[in-house]
Amino acid sequence: QVQLVESGGGLVQPGGSLRLSCAASGSIFSINAMGWYRQAPGKQRELVAVITSGAGTNYADSVKGRFTISRDNAKNTVYLQMNSLNSEDTGVYYCHAAILPHSASPTFAYWGQGTQVTVSS
Repeated sequence: QVQLVESGGGLVQPGGSLRLSCAASGSIFSINAMGWYRQAPGKQRELVAVITSGAGTNYADSVKGRFTISRDNAKNTVYLQMNSLNSEDTGVYYCHAAILPHSASPTFAYWGQGTQVTVSS
């Protein structure tokens, strides 16, 4: 019943910016953490950024200082503001979340379908 829907991907020139959004919907009691992974051809999927319910954040070294993750609890949405984009940022970005559907339930992991980000001149 829980869905994660990403948006905001697209084509951007080097040095440009994009903001990705991921909205969780369905049966949600609480969200412990939300984050972003990315995958490019020939590369391993990597964690880009994560934010916890306590607003703690963690970033991959390659994006520190350029990307900012944030969340809007009222909308069950996580954002990834990406600035100073370069070709190494190209890939499919996947949203993931650790969610409690009900107060008495365990935590489940959910994944979005992914959104393409292409950085090219």
